[in-house]
Amino acid sequence: MRSCFLYRAGRKFVLLCASLLTTGCCLNCSTALPPAEGEPPENIVFYGYEVVNTYPHDPKAFTQGLVYSGGFLYEGTGLNGSSSIRKVDLETGEILQRVDLSRAYFGEGIAVDGKRLVQLTWKSQVGFVYNLDSFEKTGDFSYLGEGWGLTHDGARFIMSDGSTKLRFLEGNNFQQTGQVYVRYGDSSVKNINELEFVEGTVYANIWREDRVAMIDPASGYVIAWLDLSGLLTDEESKQADVLNGIAWDAAGKRLFVTGKLWPKLFEIRLVEQRRAPYLAH
Repeated sequence: MRSCFLYRAGRKFVLLCASLLTTGCCLNCSTALPPAEGEPPENIVFYGYEVVNTYPHDPKAFTQGLVYSGGFLYEGTGLNGSSSIRKVDLETGEILQRVDLSRAYFGEGIAVDGKRLVQLTWKSQVGFVYNLDSFEKTGDFSYLGEGWGLTHDGARFIMSDGSTKLRFLEGNNFQQTGQVYVRYGDSSVKNINELEFVEGTVYANIWREDRVAMIDPASGYVIAWLDLSGLLTDEESKQADVLNGIAWDAAGKRLFVTGKLWPKLFEIRLVEQRRAPYLAH
């Protein structure tokens, strides 16, 4: 059995397995996983970052989902009574368009597919579909369990529910067509939160972590980690919540990140720190 202990990540304490101190993060000490869907990566890449640009962000936005599409940011926010979808000007942070959810719903991840904007809710087991231009609600759908993060890979939706799984949803009727267990070595990675599909890889915020897991959606293996600690100053962190929110500008090859109640949104460039041979734990 692995030994685990609490370590401090910013203002939060997180469970860490001692066996991974030199290789990565295990967010679930159990190795009770089904067989992997594919082969493990040959190497694990560890990235840091360089800040390219800094933009204003609504410090009252409890960011649950973030998408960049057609020159604008689209943001989904959470908390009962504060949940919304928003169209935001990147440069100024101005909210150009907004629809608020009923107090009954806690908004979660969002994704854009063509002219559809899709939003999950946390525990209500319902998702909403909107027209991207008008924000008019055009439909809804149901799912079992909790809704956390959502992204679209060009053909289907990929959803997280806070567990160690990614679910795959059919693009039109939102029926689940499959799932994959996310693993780092032989250990599961859970608390998977906001998602973004970036050139074949799923980038995933890990709740209460300052790192992003880069996941092969075919196998579920984490192929890289991105360390995003230190984006906010100590003073800014006092009023902010966790890192959450990843958006990819496919045309401009730009990556944006922010967090819940963060006063800033960052455009970053990945900086490779090292590569390590893949090792099963």
